[in-house]
Formats: sequence, structure tokens, C-alpha cells
Amino acid sequence: MSETSQRQYSATVVDGPHKAPGRSMLRAVGFNDEDFQKPQVGIASTWSMVTPCNMHIDVLAKEAAAAVDAAGGKAVLFNTITISDGIANGSEGMKYSLVSREVIADSIETVVACQGFDGVLAIGGCDKNMPGCMIALARLNRPGLFVYGGTIQPGQERRDIVSVFEAVGAHAKGSLDDAGLREIEATAIPGPGSCGGMYTANSMASAIEALGMSIPGSSAQEAVGAEKLADCRAAGATLRELIRRGITPRQIMTREAFENAITVVIALGGSTNAVLHLLAMADAAGVALSIDDFTEIGKRVPVLADLKPSGHYLMSELVAIGGIRPLMKRLLDAGLLHGDCLTVTGWTMAENLADCPDYPADQSIIAPLDSPLKATSHLRILRGNLAPEGAVAKITGKEGLRFCGTARVFDSEEDAQAGILAGDVVAGDVVVIRYEGPRGGPGMREMLSPTSAIMGRGLGNEVALITDGRFSGGSHGFVVGHVAPEAAVGGPLALVHNGDAITIDASTDTITLEVDAATMEQRRAAWQPPAPRYPRGVLAKYAATVGSASSGAITDRIPGI
Repeated sequence: MSETSQRQYSATVVDGPHKAPGRSMLRAVGFNDEDFQKPQVGIASTWSMVTPCNMHIDVLAKEAAAAVDAAGGKAVLFNTITISDGIANGSEGMKYSLVSREVIADSIETVVACQGFDGVLAIGGCDKNMPGCMIALARLNRPGLFVYGGTIQPGQERRDIVSVFEAVGAHAKGSLDDAGLREIEATAIPGPGSCGGMYTANSMASAIEALGMSIPGSSAQEAVGAEKLADCRAAGATLRELIRRGITPRQIMTREAFENAITVVIALGGSTNAVLHLLAMADAAGVALSIDDFTEIGKRVPVLADLKPSGHYLMSELVAIGGIRPLMKRLLDAGLLHGDCLTVTGWTMAENLADCPDYPADQSIIAPLDSPLKATSHLRILRGNLAPEGAVAKITGKEGLRFCGTARVFDSEEDAQAGILAGDVVAGDVVVIRYEGPRGGPGMREMLSPTSAIMGRGLGNEVALITDGRFSGGSHGFVVGHVAPEAAVGGPLALVHNGDAITIDASTDTITLEVDAATMEQRRAAWQPPAPRYPRGVLAKYAATVGSASSGAITDRIPGI
């Protein structure tokens, strides 16, 4: 690609006598005459002191920017927002969590397109800013890549944020005193980095690497250390090369690349949120992907990683034995990955993995393919009269494959949490939390507080939970989320009564409300849709534009187009 064509976007804002006003403003932020002839690269930083996941990203962004400049580009740093699920969980503020994914995508798209950047390097370190960054890269479709902020180091006694959430349930049960709760609270989070298990952040980082949109090996790195800084330097130089060669995200984010991402998420025992986010990312890239694809791929892909929350190990312990690349090499050699997919290195997936060594022989984190932890996927897409458009379950097999119980219905997360902590939820209950979907919440809150409270009270194997909301990657147990259609639009979940029998069967991928059709029709006739909870503001806009969870809860689809 010629030097001029490498500047196809920035040239429109800085070239020619009539662009002197723009150049004048850019001189004030550090441009000189030579810089106007270089490709401009936007460095989208999610740095903030809102959360430990992102508190170090300013350092990473500056490192990446310096590498872009050294490679002959001109880096321009800018920020977008981030929120903290861990802090907001269980509160009304959590309704803004999934909304932030859209705000982040919209803001990066807005800045990059307005300023005429020729490329974009996005750095994220938390659940929603990662898919938000990727949605923006796919929409913009100009040379770009993603850098992961890295995983947090373990707290004392291998604690992490989920340890604290589950301690709350133990405290409510009476098996942990005030001093014990305070001690866990004070020692679980030692510093910067994303939540330490195979929760949503590490799941999405792994998915993005498998998608080919980050530097090989970058998803399995600790947030603090020389390795992550080197990753940022490599990313800056790589992006400059992507611009030179004219390689854009949609050339990388193909249907086969998304299949690779799903495969790796399954093998790692990743978060249910990966379903929601990969659907949204694929839509932004113009790739046809549905929840049923997770079922089809899941039939042939085993769960191999013994990682938290359902397993034993933390991400930092996987990093220590080689990260996810040896796992991907095993999957590739078994014919479970598409090796010919292009990646940001300019090489194919198979070429990136060609010289990858295997794990140490004595490791116990990643099981061999011939002796998996689970022969098929833990991410189950369930359908039935309770979820005609589908629901997403995370069932590792440790919970069993079938649960029959009676409904205990709550119309909000707060009511459910209060009921669980008060002891109202008992063995044999199917906890139903409704009106928490994308539109009804609005915002589709995570149910980490209720699921952790159930675990902390010792009911993890005796209670199921279903919701039109979603789950944190840290949730585990017999849980089913993303129930669609959601209750707020008249989905069957709105018609469940206390005491109704519900059967969840992961062997047949069904979720059934054991109530006859005539009774359901009577209930439907009596049902009234709830009034919108937010008449104005960002949540009102979100509720008015968001689609079904079964399609990724996207907000930029115009009806009829």
C-alpha cells in the first residue's frame, strides 16, 4: 500500500491549505510538520481509577503509543469510559453495566471516525470494555487490534473477588463471622488486573486472541510485569504493519474465526457472557452467527480447563504453565480449529502456533483431549415453553444434568437476594428472577450476588436459578440465564407462579414449565406489562433500542434494514 493510501482517513482532515485550522489545533497537542505526513493511530484507552481492572491501562496505552511512533506512525491517545461490575453488582447501578458496552463501542467509533484516524489500537481490561472495543473495531473496519490489560494476581490464600461474594453468603448463613468477612474482603484484591478466574474478562481476552485480533499469547498475561509491557510494544508495531498492508478487522473476523473463538471459550470452560458478546461482535462484523452455533460447535468440543469458578485454578496459574497457546495448538492438531484464519500478525492461526511448545508434563490445569473434564460443551442453549427463543446455561456436569423443582418467584434481583439471605429459599427451589432482561431491567444485570449467596449458604447443589438477566463469569451452580423472550415483553417467564414445577434438562437442552397450555393462556390474558422503570436518560434510550439477548442484546439495528 502506498504512503498516501495509508493515510486515506487522516488526509481528509489535515491535507491542503483549507485544513490549516485543523493542523493548527493539532500542533497544540504535539504535532509537527512531519507528523502530518504519517498515518494517525488512535489509542483507545479504558484507563480509570474506577476499578482495579483498568487502573494500570494508562501505562500500557503510553507504551503502545510510543511503539506506534517508533514504527513511523503518529499515535493519538484518547479515553473512553469503564464501569465496575464487581463494585456495582447487586445494586441499581449494575443496570448500567451492559449498557456501558454500547457506550464504549459508540464512543470509540465516534472519536476514530470523527478525527480521521487511519488505525485504532484499543486497550481494555474488564468485562464490557473488551467487547465494546471489539464492536467498535468491527464497525469502523480500518486497521486495528486489541490489547488485553491482563489478569490480576491472586490474593491471599488464592482468593479473588468471587471469594468475597461467596463470603457474604457464608456470613448470612452464620458460618463466617464479621472478622472473617473483613479479612477476606481486605485480602482478595492485591492490585491491578481483571478478575482472576476464567470469568468474563479472561474468557473474552481468550476469545479475542482465538479470533485473531490480538497478539499471540497476550490473553494469558498478568497485568503487572515486563511481559505485558512487551505485548503493548509489539501491538503498536504490529498495528503500523497492518496499516501498511491494508489489513482490516473484517478480513480477520470471519465466520471461521468466530468458530475458533467459540471453540476456545468452550475448551477453557468460559463465561456465559461470551455467548452474548460474541453474537454482538459478529453482528458488528457482518458475520451470521446464532446461539444455535454454540450448540453445534459444543457437540464436538470438550471442556479441558480446570479453572475457577467451577474448577480449581486461577488464570495466573494457567499463565505460569504457558497460557492458552498450547491448548490452542492441541485443538488445532485435533482438527478443532480453523488453522487458515488470518490474524493481526499477518500470519495464519496455524503459522502462529507452529512452534508452540506443549504444557509441562506434570501440570494438572489442562486435561488431555482423550480424558476431558467434560466431553461436550458446558455452555448449553436450552429451549422449551419457558424459553422459546432460547436460554443459556453453564453446566459443567458437577451440578448434575437435570434439575426438577418448584418455582420461587422474584420480580427483581434485590428481592431475590433478600429472600436468599433471609433463608426463604430452600432445597428444591428453582429461583426465578424476572424483569431483569435487556429491556425490562433495563440493562440485563448479572446475578452474581444471588448465585454467590446461594453458594455461600451451602445450597449450590440443591437449588437452581433461572433469569432473563445474565450471570457473571464468576457464577456457578445450576444456573440458566438470558431467558428469551424476556418477561418485560410478555415472555413465558412473566407467567410463572410460585409453586409451579420447572424442569431443566441439560441432556436434552430443554427448560420446561410444567403448566398446561390452557392455564398459561388464562395467565397471559390477565398479565399486564410493567411500566418503564426509566422514562428518561441513557437507560431509557437503551430500553427503547436494545434487542433480544438471543441476538446479542445489540442496539444499533434499524427496524426493517
